[in-house]
Amino acid sequence: MAISATQIRRGMVILFNGELCKVMEFRHHTPGNLRAMVQAKLRNIKTGSSFEHRFRSNDSVEKASLEQHEMEYMYSDGSHHHFMNTENYEQVALSEEELGDAAQWLTPGLKIQAEFYESAPIGIDLPPSMELTVTRTDPSLKGATISNVSKPATLENGVTVTVPAFVNEGDRIRVDPSEGRYIERAK
Repeated sequence: MAISATQIRRGMVILFNGELCKVMEFRHHTPGNLRAMVQAKLRNIKTGSSFEHRFRSNDSVEKASLEQHEMEYMYSDGSHHHFMNTENYEQVALSEEELGDAAQWLTPGLKIQAEFYESAPIGIDLPPSMELTVTRTDPSLKGATISNVSKPATLENGVTVTVPAFVNEGDRIRVDPSEGRYIERAK
C-alpha cells in the first residue's frame, strides 16, 4: 500500500529498496523557504542495521501489509523462543535476534501480538504494561513517600528497572516493557 512520506509514523514497517524496514524515529522538517521533508531513522528487519534516510514530502512510500496474530509465549530452548498461535494452535519459533530487546520480558503464558509478513514472523509487540514481582532491591528508606528518589530493582524475569524508594522486595509492580520503565505499584 503506497502512502505519502508525510504519513510515516514510528513503529511502522515499510518496504525500502525492496527490504522490510521498521521506522524507529521520524521528524518532519521544513527548512526556511525550501521544500518540506521527512527525516527517518530506519532499521532493516532482516539484518538489524540502522540507517537514516531523508524523504521529500511528495515521495511515495510502500507500507508493508502485515498480519497480526495473538500468540502465547510457551518456552525457550536456548536458541529460540517458542510461541503458539491462540487461534489455530500453530507453533512458531523466533530467535533472540528477531525478538531484540523484547526477549528479556517473556514469561510463560504471556500473550503478545506477533507481526507476520508473507506468512513469516518478523517481530512481536509486547503488552503496554506488565505486572511483575520485585525479587531484589535495597531496603526502603524509613518514611519514604512518593518522591524523586529512586533505586534499582531486579524483577522476577531478571530485568532491572529503576523504581521509587518506597518499593520493597516482594512488591508487585506494573512496568512498561517497551521502555523498561516503572509505572506504579500493582494493587
